Amino acid sequence: MKEIKAYIHNHRIADVIRAVKESGLCNTDGTLGCRNLAVIPVQSLLKAVDAKEQHYSVELAEAVINECRLELICEDRQVDELVGIIDRAARTGQAEAGWIYVSDITAAIPILGGSHE
Repeated sequence: MKEIKAYIHNHRIADVIRAVKESGLCNTDGTLGCRNLAVIPVQSLLKAVDAKEQHYSVELAEAVINECRLELICEDRQVDELVGIIDRAARTGQAEAGWIYVSDITAAIPILGGSHE
């Protein structure tokens, strides 16, 4: 299993999620395949697409942009296709519009429902 994390400009995240869902590779029923799709808002030092996107963070004392971190877990055989889908849908026209990282998952343990007797 693999974990894919992608840092994506806010204005591209809806298109990325739609492309991943339309691919048919992700599901929400917990069966094999892509799962645990999550989107987390983050602040990044990534170059802004335009001046409106960037603001100053008092906490970081830096100019930042708000962007999204997309996370998902998938089967090894799905990585190349999912990375390609994310890459195409996240493009902004800039030379560098974000990053996609792929990591190995060494264990996956379900948290089971029911009583704790």
